[in-house]
Amino acid sequence: MKVLLLIYILLIVGLTFVLPSYRIYRKTGINPLTFGNTDSAHDFIGRLFKGIFATLILSGAIQVLGTDTARNWLFPLPLPDGLTMAGVVTLFVALIWISIAQVQMADSWRIGIDEKNDTELVTKGLFGVSRNPIFLGMQATLVGLFLVMPNLVTLVALALGLVVVQIQVRLEEAFLQGKHGISYAEYCKKVRRWL
Repeated sequence: MKVLLLIYILLIVGLTFVLPSYRIYRKTGINPLTFGNTDSAHDFIGRLFKGIFATLILSGAIQVLGTDTARNWLFPLPLPDGLTMAGVVTLFVALIWISIAQVQMADSWRIGIDEKNDTELVTKGLFGVSRNPIFLGMQATLVGLFLVMPNLVTLVALALGLVVVQIQVRLEEAFLQGKHGISYAEYCKKVRRWL
């Protein structure tokens, strides 16, 4: 299980952050990371995302590389054994789901709200069944990580992550409504926020 967790952490970082960011920058010259250092709600959410992400990577490193004493610092929580395998399946399905959605976004993919560069409204593929498939996959990832590493740290990261995603989705949807107007409103009538 520890090896699978390590592989997953490397895959999630590589396939859903590093590779798409590199692809967008190389193709367009645009840095897809749009969170800044201002006091805006958008940038505050970005800092929370980074903190949650760093916490989960540290928790995973302790789970994989740490001693039993170090793992106890995470305050393990008892869960039925079958949930661990459900967590593994959830993680890999979420990874594939997020990767497909990012490819389908093509040059419109960003981390946060890009107010400087115009992007096309993507409504096909996974975006035809969910307005926010990447965020849906991120939420599934948080659930999967908690099931694979059931401890107080991953539980708090799950709870905080779910709230932060809900806020970010609403910020992005308000931005898209302002940017794409009637076409976005029509899209919202046809496709649900999640599923």
